[in-house]
Amino acid sequence: MRIDSHQHFWIYDKQRDAWINEDMQPVIGKDFLPNDISSILKQSKIDGTVAVQASESEDETKFLVELSKVYALIKGVVGWIDLHDENLDSRLDYWSNESVVKGFRHVIEGEPKGDYLMQNTFQRGLTKLSEKGYTYDLLIRPKHFQSTLDCVAKQSNLTFVLDHMAKPNIAENQYDDWASFIKELAKFPNVHCKLSGIVTEAKWNNWQVEDLKPYVDFTLESFGAERVLYGSDWPVCTLSSSYEQWVNAVESLIGELSESEQKMIWGGNAIRVYNLK
Repeated sequence: MRIDSHQHFWIYDKQRDAWINEDMQPVIGKDFLPNDISSILKQSKIDGTVAVQASESEDETKFLVELSKVYALIKGVVGWIDLHDENLDSRLDYWSNESVVKGFRHVIEGEPKGDYLMQNTFQRGLTKLSEKGYTYDLLIRPKHFQSTLDCVAKQSNLTFVLDHMAKPNIAENQYDDWASFIKELAKFPNVHCKLSGIVTEAKWNNWQVEDLKPYVDFTLESFGAERVLYGSDWPVCTLSSSYEQWVNAVESLIGELSESEQKMIWGGNAIRVYNLK
């Protein structure tokens, strides 16, 4: 089974979705729902998806859960929850009634403080996620690299999934600092990595598979095929690539791996990490 471990769905709201800037707005400043991608997924032999939060409210989590009840292609949800909330236990108990909710995420990359992950209340929240069997997706930028390493070292019982290979700046060929971080992060066995979201870090609509290959090869070398998950970051990826182009790129990038390794990346790892049914 092939699983896209990273897709977004939204009914566009200009105020709420202010992260969609003027450059992005003509392409993704509109509604995106499962019907908009279902036929393309079928053509690409993708059997299911994990829907990931794009805005920071529990209404977003509810929206994705409700979509999953209508569209069978959504096999799991990575929602949002306030990890600082003193009533976090009760909120997690509430979401435990929705088995499609597999984990949570916060847009750390948008936080100006480099040590955001290490706040005491946030750490307490992460501990509660691990106690209740949830995963946590890491969406970060370079200023969060050190705190990410500190965080995963402290939260050894929590399963982390690194989104978009930590967004290396491929367009400007920035490699060394990113590679050093990936090498250190991969030493923690509770961390997995999504092969996703990197076409928008390359030159939009002007990239080649060869531009991506050094970054993907190093990620595979560091994490091993058994901890890498295929994802698209659709519809954000359409800023720089069609869905089909990205699938073809991944086919090429992992084509030299064994059949069993490719199956793990295309879906096996996502099914295991997110406990998909």
